[in-house]
Formats: sequence, C-alpha cells, structure tokens
Amino acid sequence: MRSPAHAFDVLLDLTRTLTEQELGLDEALGAVTDAALRLFEGQHASLRILDETGVELLSGARRGAGTTERPIAFQRGQGVAGWVVDHGETARLDDVDDDDRFVRYDQQHYAIRSLLALPLWSAGQVIGCLTITSEEEGHFDAEDELVGRLLANCAVPPIERTRLQRLALTDPQTSAWRSGYLMPRLHRELEAARIGDYPVSLLLMDLDHFKRVNDTHGHAAGDEVLARFSEMVRALVRREDVFVRRGGEEFVVIMPRCGRELALGAAERIRATLSADSIRITSTIEVDQRVSIGVAEWNRSEEAAALEARADAAMYAAKRAGRDQVVG
Repeated sequence: MRSPAHAFDVLLDLTRTLTEQELGLDEALGAVTDAALRLFEGQHASLRILDETGVELLSGARRGAGTTERPIAFQRGQGVAGWVVDHGETARLDDVDDDDRFVRYDQQHYAIRSLLALPLWSAGQVIGCLTITSEEEGHFDAEDELVGRLLANCAVPPIERTRLQRLALTDPQTSAWRSGYLMPRLHRELEAARIGDYPVSLLLMDLDHFKRVNDTHGHAAGDEVLARFSEMVRALVRREDVFVRRGGEEFVVIMPRCGRELALGAAERIRATLSADSIRITSTIEVDQRVSIGVAEWNRSEEAAALEARADAAMYAAKRAGRDQVVG
C-alpha cells in the first residue's frame, strides 16, 4: 500500500480538478488515469467508458507506457477489462501469467506482470473499467483495492455527467458525433489552428449506392453497414481526429494538425480498407460497399462553412469520377 497521506493528496487533487474545472469527457478521463498512475505507482493506466448499450466503447484514456501504440480493442467478456465489465467486480492479478482472464496481444509492447482492474458503477450499471498495470509481481494489495474504489467513487459523478452530455451529442447508430456538433467543433478547431499556426484538414465521405443496401436487404442491414463502416473509420484515424455523421450515409472527419498529403493518405486507407472486403451481415447476406471521399485542407483564411463546402465539392468530384475514389 502506498502512503495514506499520498493517497489523500492525490484523491483531493483529482476531486478539485473534476469539480472545479469545466472538463470534457476525454479531459476528465485523462485526469483520472493521471491520478491512478500517481496513486498506485504503476507503469500504465487505462480507462474505458461505455456507451448507453453497455457494450460499445464510447471513449477512453491511457497514460504511461504504451500510449504511442494503437489501443487494444475492447470487447465485453474478453480479457480482464471485459470480465470486470461483465461481472461488475474488481480483478487483482498478482501474476498475470497465472490467470486465464489475462490475454496477451502482439501489439502490446510493454511488460505487464501484475494488474488491478476496477469497475465504474453509476445508477446500478457498470459504465466503464479502470485498469492499472505494473511490471512487478504482486505490486497491488488488498488496501489498493479499497483505495481504488475510493478513486472510482470520486471519478464517477463528474465522468457520468460528461458521459451523458457526450451521449446526447452522439449518434446512437454509429457512435459518431451528431451533425449538429460539426460546425461548432470545426469553428473551434480553426480558431485553435489560427492561434497555434498549424494545418487542419477535412474528409467528407459518402457511401456509394447506399440506398441499394436498404432496398435490397432492408434497413437493419443498412444500419449494420453504417455501424461497421464507422467502427472501421475510428480504427483508421487518430484519436485526436473528430468523426461526425453529417446525415444519412455522409460522414466527416476533422483532422487537426494534419496537412493535405497526410489527409489524402488517411482517406485512401479508409477507401482501400472498405473496398478490400465485403461486409458480412448474416450467413447469407454480404454487402460489397464502397465510399467516395473528398479532402480539403484549410487555407488559413476561410471560415468553417467554406472549408466544408470545398470538401463537399471534392467528394462530388469523386462521385463523378466513378465513385470509390479519393479527390482532394
């Protein structure tokens, strides 16, 4: 167990940060993971927050070792975090090699020997999981479990408030931001870019012949295509990029600190990944979906609406060029 005085200081600092500052969900999660590293002196901390279904990931934060690597995909019931969410119980592993719940991944390039994972409860439901790891065997003890619960109790009320705010702005079908979020966020990103003197790019994507999916296979199949496409896009863009459903089968990605060439590369990865494989809906239904993407880099003087209009025009140019194209 770490020093009680140290634990008190960390929890007090976290409570002040979460209650006295106007933090968004991602910032609040970052503050909690920072506090967890300080509190338990681990080498990695991650916090996963779920959407209203309790199955899909809404947001997350990571601190410490391994943060430059792509995060491991969360699946309820899989791995220690999935087990904690499923059972609503704390998991403390003195040696991860002795516990069948722990799953090693090839892309996890930092040592894990012991682990503490805590459920976050709100209104009788598990809304997330906080995990802290150490490269030392038996790093966490029973008192750490108790302090971890205190940390979760401090964190849950402000996190739940910001989670509900996020859910109100999030499209439930795709977990992308709703269309009403696009222009206010783009205005803010361009203003920040003016001050910071860095580029911003926009991807505007439209699924090709999407009406045929609904007409041929039904709206449930169409909804599944939208959800799978959205999941794929989020896996292919950066954490700082902003993914918005503009309406229907149209989506936008705001890419701060990203110039035209990098944005074109991201767009091509999205197009090529979708084109490479059909989307299997059921054992008998597969959809061969394609996407047209327009790319525009902010010219350092135009307003948000003008930038969106240029990306929109580029997307329609991709349509005219035969669809399944990137134009920018």
